[in-house]
Amino acid sequence: MTIGGAALVLIGADKLTDGAVDLARRFGISEMVIGLTIVAFGTSLPEFVVSLMACFNNSPAMSIGNIVGSNIFNTLMITGATAIVLPITVAPTTTQRDIPLCLLASLAFAALTLDPIFGQSGSEAMLTRGDGVVLLCFFIIFMAYTFSMARPSAAGQESENTSQPTLSGIAVTLYIVLGLAGLIAGGEFFVRGASGIARACGVSDAVIGLTLVAGGTSLPELATSIIAARKGQSGLAIGNVIGSNLFNIFWILGACSLVRPLPAEGITWVDLSMLVAASVVFWLFAFTDRRIARWEGFVLVTMFASYMIWLMR
Repeated sequence: MTIGGAALVLIGADKLTDGAVDLARRFGISEMVIGLTIVAFGTSLPEFVVSLMACFNNSPAMSIGNIVGSNIFNTLMITGATAIVLPITVAPTTTQRDIPLCLLASLAFAALTLDPIFGQSGSEAMLTRGDGVVLLCFFIIFMAYTFSMARPSAAGQESENTSQPTLSGIAVTLYIVLGLAGLIAGGEFFVRGASGIARACGVSDAVIGLTLVAGGTSLPELATSIIAARKGQSGLAIGNVIGSNLFNIFWILGACSLVRPLPAEGITWVDLSMLVAASVVFWLFAFTDRRIARWEGFVLVTMFASYMIWLMR
């Protein structure tokens, strides 16, 4: 099941990338915008399903744990592994607007989660329904900004997409829909198979949730970004990471905290610090020569490995 799930993820990522790139060419918009919206939304569906079902199954704390783990995995492991495969070229607007917005999302999440503690002694750290409304407002602003970028004039400023589409409209739709389906189903099979192996080896459910579940639900982002980078689509690769992180915090946590308040049980200051630090380092590396080099990718992966070691100590 684990091997079959991984294979399905890779096939789905390959088809999704081809469909997304052709869609960008067809409408004359940048691959970055496609990565921030369609691809990011699709690859974030596993996190959304896991977090929402956790709320309905009376395990709301798992919703926050899944998103925190997934965003750290996205920023450090996915960006790092993608840069190791092929250095990522970063557009100026990405370092000036998109990555800072990603950092803002991490800071807003940390502030909203911890505000009960600072406001009243002994209060429990959680995301309230009011916090959910704030996050969803941020999501609306983000989507309005992104769609304004999608206008042909704005997209032209980002990159000159002069390549002609090579697929028919039906083929593009099938590639995107079936690619997303393969990513989600493959990720689910991978998580189930890997969790079964881990339990057989005596690994606790807590460690499985912080590592395999978070990593497994982020597997679509990992496969999509690496394959996009190998095909020379750097905008799609980095847009997928940034967009997924924003969808995870603004949309998923916002929606889930409206269903019921989300207690931040088990989320420590180390987890929140790593979430923010990952965005800061990601931003700094993107500024160097407008690219994320291989050695910087190794640094990001090392940061993630160190964090995993700390979790399993």
